[in-house]
Amino acid sequence: MASKKPVSKKSDPKKPEPLAPGAPGVQPPSLAEPMTPVEPLPPKPDQQGPDPRTATGAPTSASGLDVAQQGAFLTTAHGARLADTDHSLKVGSRGPTLLQDHHLREKISHFDHERIPERVVHARGAAAHGVFVGNGAGESICRAGFLRAGVETPVFVRFSTVLGSRGSADLARDTRGFATRFYTDEGNYDLVGNNIPVFFIQDGIKFPDVVHAAKPHPDREIPQAQSAHDTFWDFVSLHTEAQAHTLWNMSDRGLPRSLRTMEGFGVHTFRLINADGQTCLVKFHWKPKQGVHSVTWEEAQLTNGNDPDFHRRDLADTIESGHYPEWDLGVQVMPDTEDEMFAGIDLLDPTKFVPEELAPVQVLGTMTLNRNPVNYFAETEQVAFNPANLAPGIDVTNDPLLQARLFSYLDTQITRLGGPNWNQIPINRAHAPINDMLRDGQHQDAVHGGVAPYRPHSLDGGCPFTAGPGDHPFIDIPAPVAAALKVRENPLTFEDHFTQATMFYRSLSPVEQDHVVAAYTFELSKCYEQTVRERQLLALANIDADLCARVADGLGLPAPAPSVPPTETDTTAAVSQICGTWPVAGRIVGVVIGPDSDAKDIQAVRAALTKAGVLPLVVGPRGGKIGVIAVQRTYANAASTEFDALIIVGATPPAPDAVPSLDAKSAAEGGPETTVDPRVLKMIGEAWRHAKAIGTAPGAGTSAPALLPAEAPGSATGTPAEVAAAVLQLLGAHRAWDRFPAVRTP
Repeated sequence: MASKKPVSKKSDPKKPEPLAPGAPGVQPPSLAEPMTPVEPLPPKPDQQGPDPRTATGAPTSASGLDVAQQGAFLTTAHGARLADTDHSLKVGSRGPTLLQDHHLREKISHFDHERIPERVVHARGAAAHGVFVGNGAGESICRAGFLRAGVETPVFVRFSTVLGSRGSADLARDTRGFATRFYTDEGNYDLVGNNIPVFFIQDGIKFPDVVHAAKPHPDREIPQAQSAHDTFWDFVSLHTEAQAHTLWNMSDRGLPRSLRTMEGFGVHTFRLINADGQTCLVKFHWKPKQGVHSVTWEEAQLTNGNDPDFHRRDLADTIESGHYPEWDLGVQVMPDTEDEMFAGIDLLDPTKFVPEELAPVQVLGTMTLNRNPVNYFAETEQVAFNPANLAPGIDVTNDPLLQARLFSYLDTQITRLGGPNWNQIPINRAHAPINDMLRDGQHQDAVHGGVAPYRPHSLDGGCPFTAGPGDHPFIDIPAPVAAALKVRENPLTFEDHFTQATMFYRSLSPVEQDHVVAAYTFELSKCYEQTVRERQLLALANIDADLCARVADGLGLPAPAPSVPPTETDTTAAVSQICGTWPVAGRIVGVVIGPDSDAKDIQAVRAALTKAGVLPLVVGPRGGKIGVIAVQRTYANAASTEFDALIIVGATPPAPDAVPSLDAKSAAEGGPETTVDPRVLKMIGEAWRHAKAIGTAPGAGTSAPALLPAEAPGSATGTPAEVAAAVLQLLGAHRAWDRFPAVRTP
């Protein structure tokens, strides 16, 4: 049966263009249950499933619909059509259910086995399909074909939190996973990194320990998706190699505004080889085109209550609306020296990063995410990354954490996905020919021919053959290994646990440092054991005396003296998020209107925002339409945390369903508490505290000015065109940073 092609947004004249993303299906449902059989509807235009490939990597003539459900009628798993799926087979209408009901048994049995083990870490994720285009800059240092100029490579990217379960909230303070699969014509290449360039531990043998410490306490299974508890801080205060990563987590980097505004890092040092056999050492970076931005701690808490799926929804909605997120892939290039050191930094130590002033990031190409998955489980949940999936020209180093990951990722997929053939699941299939001589095992999808799955052999024509130098084989780059004894120890260059933490903290702006102090104070205040707090304060004293003193003051404890000599270090501008301006395309602005707001003013604001690539969402006193203006959010369901800025157009008096605040009863007549809907006041107040841009157009009355000081930073008033232009300019800096108050230093 021929499959139907997905319906494009322009091909259906009866379907209006959606004013906001989030439609659940490709066409609006009918009011009554449909009774006329039709073929399954195609995915939405923004969705794309895995590229249809055979289990051995061959392209097929199948479309994305051919590998999904087929036919207009409900069937069993074996293809028999069913006339009833609402009633089990019984002896009479009130009698016992019969064991012979094969449909009941199949339906219940399959349901009972739908869940698979979730990932031990990175369980909660969101993903998207896209394309990477090389710019040719990498050809001089790496022979991998996907880096050549103009080569387009399909990618699948999964973002994730680390600690929480699949059902946890998106905006926990945590490191984020940033895993990218390149479906190259030389095999799958997985760049499996994080949004922070360093890690907690130096040796993979400690990985179970740090995860056990960070996960919920085993007696009560709390707290979920949080590091604010005794076992985590007990571990990191005893393992001071974790201090640098912990400090990054306590900074704004631990609370990304969006998955679209996160940097990505390969964390480890990798070795590249070019076509001439020359090698270099590199660290991988993903640089978001929209800049690196975060939310405040209060925003994170509010968001987790209002919309725990905030990051997932933001990524999917942005792609659906056509605002495709982009990242540049770059590398820091260092010479491949015998000691594998650079500027005094041991490149095999995963708790260290290389400042960009010492090794600038060289851009190798750009990645664009432009399609959402069709099915979360089949794609986002079943995708299985492995840092051992390398492209020809890219090799690992002796980083002891990376070496352990090469084993762990392969091992965990066998348990999680039910056997050794997880690479044959559609989302994991390579886009290159597979002839691996691996046979059988659970869930084997390939029907292997021949009689000789071994080498060498003279049967089956001798196939498969090993690749020669001209056949672009993977090369285990020959690297010298110094003669040494077998030992269980780290090199002396791994012993400095504080210098880079000091450099990171002192490179932050005063506002960002305030946020770090508040984060440490909050987290340590959640520890029951005072010994744990005191030990962590000692670690902070070794990082920065002022940081330690301020956190100690918040905990009501004395600040200890450092146990190691203080370190004087340079700063690095690249770690601060408060610098320069950034593109505003893809940002979301709440356009708050009242029942009598002028439609022309609203349309003027929306048009200006849309022209700049910003997504305007109209917030009104009720749903549906107000005049000719469609409302996407209401006072009752809108949250300030969803928006990067607010523009109030016209007066916003209390709606009929408003619940006045207690203060409104005693407020002066005509004050904002009686003339503005309290939910609008709440949105404006939160946006003000979170240093977001706020604009007011004519007729807004007392909606915003009554709450904002005169000439308040980050605010604008005027005509609709003037306000929209001013807000767009303010959005480029992400926040009105001057609005944050100075925090007293003890």
